[in-house]
Amino acid sequence: MKFSAELADMDIVQKAQVYAMAAHASVKQLRKYTNEPYIVHPMEVARIVSTVPGATKDMLAAAILHDVIEDTGCTFTDIHMAFGIDIAGMVSWLTDVSKPEDGNRAHRKAIDLEHISRAPANVKTIKLADIISNCTSIIDHDPNFAVVYLKEKRAQLAVLTEGDAGLLARAREIVGVEE
Repeated sequence: MKFSAELADMDIVQKAQVYAMAAHASVKQLRKYTNEPYIVHPMEVARIVSTVPGATKDMLAAAILHDVIEDTGCTFTDIHMAFGIDIAGMVSWLTDVSKPEDGNRAHRKAIDLEHISRAPANVKTIKLADIISNCTSIIDHDPNFAVVYLKEKRAQLAVLTEGDAGLLARAREIVGVEE
């Protein structure tokens, strides 16, 4: 996905919002359960990240962009060219690396868990915000799937301990992890 010249002068967070909105809209992606424009989720993740002391504009941009490689036609190279290596690197850490041909859901989630376990602390903070956003929606709208999903998220929380402590505590409460 290419940028027009007028976007080049935007604040990095605004630029990420415009980019992600266009990327998700290009594949007609809507938020599961609510059918809202998909951008609602990444913007919520960024809002949650913004509550963390020390959150940077790069973290907010990566939060907004966190699903574009996974869910749209955008590539790591596209994100790198548009936002630089630091933001592209964060988005890459936040992107699932497993593929359908890697096996069943449990095996794919194990591959993705190993990947995120090696991510830097700022990326783990963004992932915690993503978990908070997704779990809240899934618990509200699909309690049957929530049983499976929350089990997967409990496993993720075990490797996200370097992320923000406040978000970790909030995520643990949502997914039902005892301290």
